[in-house]
Amino acid sequence: MPTLDDILEHIGGFDLFQKRAFFVLCLLSAAFTPIYVGIVFLGFTPEHRCLSPGAADLSTKCGWSLEEELNYTVPQGEPDGETFSGQCRRYDVDWNTTGLSCTSPLESFTNYSTKSSILLTTCQDGWVYDSLGSSIVSEFNLVCEDAWKLDLFQSCVNVGFFVGSICIGYMADRFGRKLCLLITILVNSVSGVLMAFAPSYTWMVIFRLLQGLVSKGGWLTGYILITEFVGLSYRRTVGIVYQVAFTVGLLVLAAVAYAIPHWRWLQLTVTVPNFFFLLYYWCLPESPRWLIAQKKSDEAMKVIHRIAKGNQKRHQVFPYCQIMAY
Repeated sequence: MPTLDDILEHIGGFDLFQKRAFFVLCLLSAAFTPIYVGIVFLGFTPEHRCLSPGAADLSTKCGWSLEEELNYTVPQGEPDGETFSGQCRRYDVDWNTTGLSCTSPLESFTNYSTKSSILLTTCQDGWVYDSLGSSIVSEFNLVCEDAWKLDLFQSCVNVGFFVGSICIGYMADRFGRKLCLLITILVNSVSGVLMAFAPSYTWMVIFRLLQGLVSKGGWLTGYILITEFVGLSYRRTVGIVYQVAFTVGLLVLAAVAYAIPHWRWLQLTVTVPNFFFLLYYWCLPESPRWLIAQKKSDEAMKVIHRIAKGNQKRHQVFPYCQIMAY
């Protein structure tokens, strides 16, 4: 009995049908990029310093430039060894005190003659970020003592990749490549949109974890599906190009992130197109190799007919239909 590879040699191992299927699946591969490396843009840490109540008003009153304001009100290179102490510490003084000098404001405080003798405190009133856009770091203040939360955010994604790849790989073998692919696309799209509207850091991590659980498994399912559509001699090529599409996605993501510097809008922009991948329900058939492995020869022949028709070689599949039916 002829194998599927024998049939593909006659109806086209990588003809028009497979090329179209390959193209639409490469779009899926490129769309996986924002989840894998999105932390670079979503979690960008801008230059920041402690918010000192009254310092901005004093700066306006004295007519300081930004450089002068930072020099007078932000600690730099303190003796405690904190090279960038201004990012996580501020002077423990009241800038609203009347009578402060505009040339040496710190000397106006009783018993304080030098910067090194002034006590420091934590950023109790928040931070000031020098950025035109926003990121999850600036919105949820993931700096200083809470900087570890940014690492946790990405770690949850990686854990999702690991667990999801195993579970979804099993699901793809048990229930079919196409069904598994569609489910992962749906969950990935919905959780990505919900993340864009997450009201807190905790909810954001939960939705990102869901994306991690399904996105890598969905990407692998797409990889398996396209390699099972093509002839044996084309598998290596489509596998490599499928991964190259991921690299193309990196370039597109960088351009989109440059144009949209606000993380919520960026997340929404890179997520919404994923809903169009649900059209795979009509664009792609089930893997004929999986159907044959599941003893579903009739359904496999329908897919082979569809491939032959798409390759305009429908008449060449008839002899094999009779043999497989037998």
